[in-house]
Amino acid sequence: MTDTIEKNKFVSLTYSITDETDEILERIDLPVPLILGYNSQLIEKIEQALIGKKQGDQVSVTLSAEEGFGPHLPELAFTDDIANVPPEFQHIGAEVQFQNDQGETKEFRVTRIENGKLTVDGNHPFAGKTITYNVTVVEVRDPTPEEMMNGVENQTLLH
Repeated sequence: MTDTIEKNKFVSLTYSITDETDEILERIDLPVPLILGYNSQLIEKIEQALIGKKQGDQVSVTLSAEEGFGPHLPELAFTDDIANVPPEFQHIGAEVQFQNDQGETKEFRVTRIENGKLTVDGNHPFAGKTITYNVTVVEVRDPTPEEMMNGVENQTLLH
């Protein structure tokens, strides 16, 4: 008998994330293991859509910016003369960590270089976007006692 997804079931998933124009923003083809509802960090709307599904089932869940990665905050983008930026960060996609006065760090990415200016942005790349998770259930089963005790590796799926 095929297992049905419910809380505390071991589940492995593959997924893609698309934007409003169906452009693929991210694709994970290597199954991601988790125990549903057990520190899985799975977005609740996706978790709810998976309840009752079986191996081989597919679900698509659309999230507004607020449900997904939040609004795009303009105050997290900074532009400076490229000459003021170390050479190793002078390319699109470069990541740099900044620290505030309280010692908190935040990751920023170089998002634009034009007219001698470089822009870094601390927003998540999907912030401000309506996105759709297209999830395929690869496996559903009862977790082993060891998995229940120690959790499953890579439980940072989807958020």
